[in-house]
Amino acid sequence: MCVKRERNRPKNFKNMQMKHRPRRLRKNGIIRAMVAETRLSSEMFIYPYFVTKGKKIKSPIKAMPDVYHFSIDELVKDVEKSLKLGINKLLLFGVGETKSKQGKSSHASKSIIATALRRLRAEFGQDLYLLTDVCLCAYTTHGHCGVLAGNQVLNDPSLEILSKMAVAHAEAGANMVAPSDMMDGRVASIRAALDKNEQTEVGILSYSTKFASAYYGPFREAANSSPQKGDRRGYQMDIRNANEALKESLLDEEEGADMLMVKPALAYLDIIQNIKNHTLLPLACYNVSGEYSMVKMAVKHGLVKEQQLVMENMYAFARAGADIIISYHTRDILEKGWL
Repeated sequence: MCVKRERNRPKNFKNMQMKHRPRRLRKNGIIRAMVAETRLSSEMFIYPYFVTKGKKIKSPIKAMPDVYHFSIDELVKDVEKSLKLGINKLLLFGVGETKSKQGKSSHASKSIIATALRRLRAEFGQDLYLLTDVCLCAYTTHGHCGVLAGNQVLNDPSLEILSKMAVAHAEAGANMVAPSDMMDGRVASIRAALDKNEQTEVGILSYSTKFASAYYGPFREAANSSPQKGDRRGYQMDIRNANEALKESLLDEEEGADMLMVKPALAYLDIIQNIKNHTLLPLACYNVSGEYSMVKMAVKHGLVKEQQLVMENMYAFARAGADIIISYHTRDILEKGWL
């Protein structure tokens, strides 16, 4: 069969003698997909949910388009839809609990998260892998992630409460707890508490490298967790520090974390790559609320194409070394077939 030459070539065109032509592997979508160095799959994604008290509540979060507060009855309905899309790994955040100085409601046996865990287990059994955020910020009157004395967050007294919270979630049906507080030694404390309470099979996904970031703004509306005074730079990581980021993750690995996490993701691709090069544990990244909402706002104003930008970000996370991606975009990605 005679292969026709390209019609638009200039007259008297002659090929240059080149040994290497990398464009051969970009010729069309088939070859590009075959030789792609970075790949994504639905199994990599975890979808966050905000769970609140009440009934028949599916309330939009203004700062996070297409993200909602769910009461447990509405949560069950939405999770059923998620499962049909292949979303079977959920990260749960509790909202609307009674607040106190020491966040006592965080570890109550009938807290919103403990209740949601039991309900989801009853409805879906082991078809779901359930992770829970372990932190005090949404349960304290002051909005900090640990026990506050004056203007200082006390590290060691906070560990006892965080450990109780992790155990309460484990006993209610969590597969994995995810401490996000950034207290020193919390992974070791939680691991010891879980083991003491015969929850040895419950894992720990540590927010091992969590920066004091401006990207969390929309989340604070979603979780009603803004500090009433001061800020979190006394315990969350300095955005300027890369070596300390690695140190934090390796300390959590040593303390017994099953998986590590970098949060936020988009501005910290170098951190993701560096930690991945130094650990054998699975590494997650959290595509946080500010990163998500900026994309949604840009789409709303016609500045970008949503699918193209979202997937460029997802591939960037995976290319940097993330094995797991926690993202509010997960529903769109799977529902709209972007993979």
